[in-house]
Amino acid sequence: MELLRTVLNLLWLVLAGVWMALGYLVAGIICCILIVTIPWGIASFRIALFALWPFGSRIERRYDAGVGSTLGNIVWFVVAGWWLAIGHVLTAIPLAVSIVGIPFAWANLKMIPVSLTPLGRRIVDTDDPRGFGVEGHHAAPPVGTRR
Repeated sequence: MELLRTVLNLLWLVLAGVWMALGYLVAGIICCILIVTIPWGIASFRIALFALWPFGSRIERRYDAGVGSTLGNIVWFVVAGWWLAIGHVLTAIPLAVSIVGIPFAWANLKMIPVSLTPLGRRIVDTDDPRGFGVEGHHAAPPVGTRR
């Protein structure tokens, strides 16, 4: 399975990963230059790494993220999120034209939610058992219970 992930990641890197990661890097640099938006810059750098090597990792929502993440995501959406989402769509279109590129186009489209709202999300390894509701994971608590 590790060999398959590596092959997929290498193909992804050539077909879409470098270009999308560059977009996130540019957004992160601009955010860091503006000082006030450094948290968005850090999130953008984190997603740039994910955009380079996505197979074997996944993005999940942090249920302990609060109103600050929501407000921050609104700012991000206006400043950079929709540009990056358009980049994902424009990169997915030529990938979808060929049969071989369809899985990569789908992977590109699956990154749109995190490009629009990066705060309140985290990147986890797909082999991490905590990502599947095992104890100790920050999943949503059952209804009617408290943490």
